[in-house]
Amino acid sequence: MRKKIVAGNWKMNTLVFEGESLAAQVVAKSNEVSGVSLVLAPPFTHLSSVAAGLKTSSVALSAQNCATEDSGAYTGEVSAAMLASVGVQYCILGHSERREYYGETDETLNKKLAVCFKNNLIPIFCVGEKLDERESNRHFEVVKAQLENTLCKLSESDYEKVVVAYEPVWAIGTGKTASPEQAQEMHAFIRKTLAAKFGDKAEATPILYGGSCKPSNAKDIFSKNDVDGGLIGGASLVADDFIAIAKSF
Repeated sequence: MRKKIVAGNWKMNTLVFEGESLAAQVVAKSNEVSGVSLVLAPPFTHLSSVAAGLKTSSVALSAQNCATEDSGAYTGEVSAAMLASVGVQYCILGHSERREYYGETDETLNKKLAVCFKNNLIPIFCVGEKLDERESNRHFEVVKAQLENTLCKLSESDYEKVVVAYEPVWAIGTGKTASPEQAQEMHAFIRKTLAAKFGDKAEATPILYGGSCKPSNAKDIFSKNDVDGGLIGGASLVADDFIAIAKSF
């Protein structure tokens, strides 16, 4: 059975003391969830203190990004080695906001994948199409290219460590959500694309849905065969909502 994961991407929200409190609330409620791995991705500034709060819990810690380089004269950057040193286990890569606002390319993401593997971080690798790409019926073509230019270039041993997140860009923070059928269709397509390179190993890859997932729609989305959890944005900022989503399985 594939691993079930619900990851909370806090984005650029909460001050440190607020993040510590939110993490503590999630930990306190985490015993209500069974069979699902919980992951929290606070801002860089919170990682050390949130890591301390998660230490005796089953909740894992993720970064929202990492640098392409190991170290050096890269002012403002945070390396994968630095993240690992404070207890980070996962790292979100290729989020649509990073691609769109900061110009991250497939080449950039391949470098980030490499440094994550080097430092034993599990990538949560995001793919997804924009609204115009879906409306012009190019959504499969776009997602296939994103996969073939990155994950499909990995060795089998590195590929086995990856978590994929499908985020229809048109559904992020807009209140719009892909229908359960649309989510399943794309998740199945992603798995098929990965299987063309990695065979049966693709069957074991967790594929998460991200895009305005909330307690009211999570159960229907998670009921689909190829949906293995969620990469949750806004709803992860409320502990009760985040836990309710995780209990939707």
